[in-house]
Amino acid sequence: MIRNKPLLIDQPFENWTFEGLPAYRVEQIREWIFEKGVLDFENMNNLPLGLRKDLENDWDLIPMDVQRKQGSKDTTQKFLWKLRDQQFIESVLIPATQGTKGVRASRLTLCVSTQVGCALGCKFCASGLDGLKRNLTTGEIIGQVILARTKAEKRIDNLVFMGMGEPLANLPALIPALDIILSPKGLGIGARHITLSTSGLVPKILELAKYPAQIRLAISLHGGNDHTREKIMPINKRYPMNELLGACEKFIEERKKMITLEYILIKGINDDLAQASLLAKHARRLNAKVNLIPYNQVDGLNWERPELPQINAFREQVEKENAPRVTLRMEKGHDIDAACGQLRLRETDGQKEISTEKTEQNC
Repeated sequence: MIRNKPLLIDQPFENWTFEGLPAYRVEQIREWIFEKGVLDFENMNNLPLGLRKDLENDWDLIPMDVQRKQGSKDTTQKFLWKLRDQQFIESVLIPATQGTKGVRASRLTLCVSTQVGCALGCKFCASGLDGLKRNLTTGEIIGQVILARTKAEKRIDNLVFMGMGEPLANLPALIPALDIILSPKGLGIGARHITLSTSGLVPKILELAKYPAQIRLAISLHGGNDHTREKIMPINKRYPMNELLGACEKFIEERKKMITLEYILIKGINDDLAQASLLAKHARRLNAKVNLIPYNQVDGLNWERPELPQINAFREQVEKENAPRVTLRMEKGHDIDAACGQLRLRETDGQKEISTEKTEQNC
């Protein structure tokens, strides 16, 4: 799929101009795209046939095609998208964990990518193994939501920008995408149902603090001190932990909103109880929620997840040290390469065949 026409949904719908087209026709196009999820002018059957052909000649509506879809035993689904320039990105559709207090059983969350690859080089992550290829456009960001919603045939309730790439490194495309996602005339997803995750780009955290909508912020911490964090996150050398935590304090002061400290547990690297105590200390300083995530194995990397007793001991230590709120992320998609970037790497490396075990649940 190589397309040279401009992508209509790269532009805010308020800016759509079609020569000689009345406003009500523009409104019909908006309804088809954002309310009905139709990304094909031919199927917009309340538009005159001639207009549909003209629009199709001038504009592209499809930012990506499904290259591969994997379904999981826990109904998590992963999409590998082929973009118009033949690059690949991933999105993951995650159902609510049954029986979770305060969470609707039908709730559906989409993990969204913002870049092709990543420049930050976190040692445990598949997304950045071959570096950053490019930023996604606004249309490619919101296109993941529209197409995943269509494939799922369900409303998507929550968005987490925790897929491929560093979201805050692509704010020029992400902010317009958020505007469309939040708008009642766009995708109509409320701000409190949207979370942006960052590895710690301090100036961009401060910039995001000025964004008017009350979206949530998650910090990929993954270490209790600079020494440990620098082993796995090179960004820490540029923005050391105290500088990062200071930016978080300013964000919280500006937004009056609790943030989350994300912490991937890696065996022998950051899973000792001393790190747990430091993590609890940072959580108390920020009055932040802690989300513990056992490491999801990545092909070609030697990191491992801790054994379950160590995971539980780490969690208990963080709780004992009076962190405001601690959760252990229930594992989703372990059988479908759900760690960011794994499926893309398999595709780009020419590893087209996936084992029977991993494809038996595919749709």
